[in-house]
Formats: sequence, structure tokens, C-alpha cells
Amino acid sequence: MRITARTDYAVRAMAELAAEGETPLTAEELSARQDIPVRFLFGILRELRLARLVHSVRGPQGGYLLASAAEEITLAAVIRAVDGPLASVRELSLTGLEYPGPAAVLPDVWRAVRTSLRQVLETTTLADLARGELPEIVRSRAEEYRTGVRDHEQ
Repeated sequence: MRITARTDYAVRAMAELAAEGETPLTAEELSARQDIPVRFLFGILRELRLARLVHSVRGPQGGYLLASAAEEITLAAVIRAVDGPLASVRELSLTGLEYPGPAAVLPDVWRAVRTSLRQVLETTTLADLARGELPEIVRSRAEEYRTGVRDHEQ
């Protein structure tokens, strides 16, 4: 999985909205708070609105709000809204994917990658980000990463 600028910006903007609660934030406010180019952010917010993850409020106190409770919106939902499937192999279904010879077990690797991504991204919500408290699976995987990086530096 490649985390695109679009995904990074979308998740950061949604985290801001989650932290703000019931107060709408304008695209300009989100842009300034997260250092996201405002023109790029408008496109992202449009996609998030089409996916029914945010809604806009008109008027002088208007802006954007989460369309559901922050506890109900996962990072996976945000990513799918702006970038499509979490992990895909040449846009093929992994269910019946088969390769010949020494690559025969490779589809299981791709399935494991997708499952790992889903375990992290479908259990982490915007509320988790807003609170600064990540689920145990995310904390443990992040620690595995940090340990691996330290081991490789020595």
C-alpha cells in the first residue's frame, strides 16, 4: 500500500474535524491547521462529502462537520473514499487469484497484506486519533516497526 498525499491529507483533515466536535470548520481553517494546500483540500472534501463522511454547513458559521460520530468512522472508510481499495493487485480479486510454479503461494502473501491493513485501518477510528489513543494492535505494530528499525541501525 502506498499512502498518497490525498490519503494523508484526508485523514488529517478528518482528525481535525473529529477533534473539533460539533463546531464546523472551513476548508481554510482545516488547511491552515494541517498545512494542507487549500485547493487540493477542496477536492478531498468533495470526495468525502460524496462518500457521506462529511457534510457542509452553510452560512457565516458554516464549514464542514463529520457526517457520523467520530467513533463510527474508521481510517479505512476515509482511505476508500479518496483512494479506493486498501490493497489491490492489478485491480484483480484476491479470492480466486492463482499463480503457477514458485509463485503459487504469492496470492496468500497478498491476502495476508490486505488482512493486516484491514486489521489496523478498520479498527482505528477518528475518535482514536482525536483522543491520541490508538488500539492495541496499532500500538503493537508500531512498536514492532520501531524495534525493527533500531535492530537494522545497529
